[in-house]
Amino acid sequence: MNSLIPLFIVVPLGSAFIMAILGRFIKDFGKYLINLGLLFLVGLTVKLILNSQETLIYKVGGFANAGDIPIAIYMVVDGFTKILLLIISVVGFLVALYSISYTKQYTAERKFYILYSLMLAGMYGVVVSGDIFNIYVFLEIASIASYALVAFGIQKQQLEASFKYQILGGVASMLILMGIGFIYWSTGTLNLADIATQLTADTIIMKFIAVLMIVGFGLKAAIFPFHAWLPDAHSSAPSPISAMLSGVLIKAIGIYVIFRIFFNMFALSYEISMVITVLGTLSMIIGGLLAIGQWDMKRLLAYSSISQMGYVFLGVGIGMLVLAQKGNPAVAAFSILGGLFHLLNHAMFKGLLFLGAGAVEYRTETRDMKQLGGLSEVMPVTAGTSMAASLAISGIPPFNGFFSKLIIIIAAVQAGYVTLALLAVVVSIITIGYFMKMQKYTFFNNDGSFWKNKKIKEVPFTMAFAMILMAALCLGMSLLAIPTIRDIVLTPAVDALMETVQYSKTVIGI
Repeated sequence: MNSLIPLFIVVPLGSAFIMAILGRFIKDFGKYLINLGLLFLVGLTVKLILNSQETLIYKVGGFANAGDIPIAIYMVVDGFTKILLLIISVVGFLVALYSISYTKQYTAERKFYILYSLMLAGMYGVVVSGDIFNIYVFLEIASIASYALVAFGIQKQQLEASFKYQILGGVASMLILMGIGFIYWSTGTLNLADIATQLTADTIIMKFIAVLMIVGFGLKAAIFPFHAWLPDAHSSAPSPISAMLSGVLIKAIGIYVIFRIFFNMFALSYEISMVITVLGTLSMIIGGLLAIGQWDMKRLLAYSSISQMGYVFLGVGIGMLVLAQKGNPAVAAFSILGGLFHLLNHAMFKGLLFLGAGAVEYRTETRDMKQLGGLSEVMPVTAGTSMAASLAISGIPPFNGFFSKLIIIIAAVQAGYVTLALLAVVVSIITIGYFMKMQKYTFFNNDGSFWKNKKIKEVPFTMAFAMILMAALCLGMSLLAIPTIRDIVLTPAVDALMETVQYSKTVIGI
């Protein structure tokens, strides 16, 4: 099973190179190759989740340790990694399926799928790497591919958004690389597990490194106040890429790494835990408030992503605070469970919302809700799936978002943070407000005078089918609230973070 881990990188990376060559001669080769590759990786991810509860380790090149020094580049898959692999594989596949019809409007389809494959390879590489420098390398692969994809339509708005994204992404990369340099200077190693055994002293340099990492990866995750690039990039990108940026990328190269290093590399501290919780709370509130006034569908969804990632940070941050203060481990585990559950849920319903917005734009050529209305009559699949995703993200039962938000709120009360629980409820009410606004002005509201002269109809089959599958997942993932199913998917991820020192013992035996 360990030897299968490199396939998560080899399949998309190899596909990109094959597309670059054979795609020149075989029409539509790339779009079907990436779909087959991702379908295989979905199956592989499910196999890893169902068949292996232990941590899987692959040493690139097969090098043995030199005494206590890990020489090989490690690839590590534990319970937390599997959650991210599931998000990347499932959302990546459904977005690729949606793109089969969507990308016909572009003259350079082959290049779209090459860049898409490279972005996937980068994200997979980040989450399986057990080496902090290789996390940086794969992060850059994913980031550079995403810069190009944001600008893929080469319109003025897209080029401007990509430029802003590149500038802030470059700043983030510089800060991360500086942090890695200080870590290597302090410890003489780049292996995450080996670093964890040496970063024990609470010194000024360690605090400085922690700040660099929070700001650097916070920019990649687009949490407040590091979110300036996100609204433009997510709203301007082609809709399949918007779905990947919001549903997957900010999680894989931002949130995942923050949680990994502050649970399994740095020693848990009250100060860092408080910073994570405060950033989550501010993101949750401010992102929601900024979304209210938006009339561009995709821009509303982009600000909503900031708010929803705030819920994730709030849930995990409260768990960190409880652990840092030697509180009840069961409460900490419950709060972290809520945060990770919402991380998984958000990938599905936000991905679906961006695909729905893309379907509307695909047929009407506008995202301005003031110009829309009445589309439910001519685009029933898009309207129905968008409504399902809106209910899910708003926390309406029986959709998945209800259960993850409920867990976060209950955990906050149990941990004694009643004010944070109340804020989470208020922001959820605000979320209902702006998504009902989106539904009203886009799919209902008027007699359809905008579209009657344009002969608008439902989107092609592959686009509609991908949205239907995502809507089914928004409902089906509610089953993760059942303990038996939760223990298979979510509990191993919680355990991987809760057992902070076990990571090093498992990976390098120290």
